Amino acid sequence: MKSFVRTLAAVMALASVTAIPAMAGEKKDIVDTAVAAGSFKTLAAALGAAGLVDTLKGTGPFTVFAPTDEAFGKLPAGTVENLLKPENKQKLVDILTYHVVSGKVESSTAKTLEKATALNKKDIKVKLDGDTLLLNDAKVIKADIEASNGVIHVIDSVLLPPADKK
Repeated sequence: MKSFVRTLAAVMALASVTAIPAMAGEKKDIVDTAVAAGSFKTLAAALGAAGLVDTLKGTGPFTVFAPTDEAFGKLPAGTVENLLKPENKQKLVDILTYHVVSGKVESSTAKTLEKATALNKKDIKVKLDGDTLLLNDAKVIKADIEASNGVIHVIDSVLLPPADKK
């Protein structure tokens, strides 16, 4: 756990040094918007460890299904620390890119879909349960957070991609 906290602190320090603040009145990109919210520290650390920060700071547009720190906390003990190890980078990239869809998909559009194909080319089941939008089994708890290069939908669980079909 101590090494995870050190890694998280190092990534957050790096992110704060390398982040370019948005001009007054301009929307922040997806990464800066998530970091500014304060409830995505684990996601930010994972993006740094996976080398995906620059991608999600790119022009996009992207739709990001962002698990909160609490969502990461639901994973079995040691999972996040294990995924942040350099030897597990590809698995981490696969999980994180399963949370991103190319294009800007607002919740009003998402509610009409049956699936969404993530950047890792794997499908996410999309379902409306009453007024609640579900992605696989994760609930969207806050939708349509605008960013300069896309939109963020906050989810209550980490999406785990299906195993590769051989």
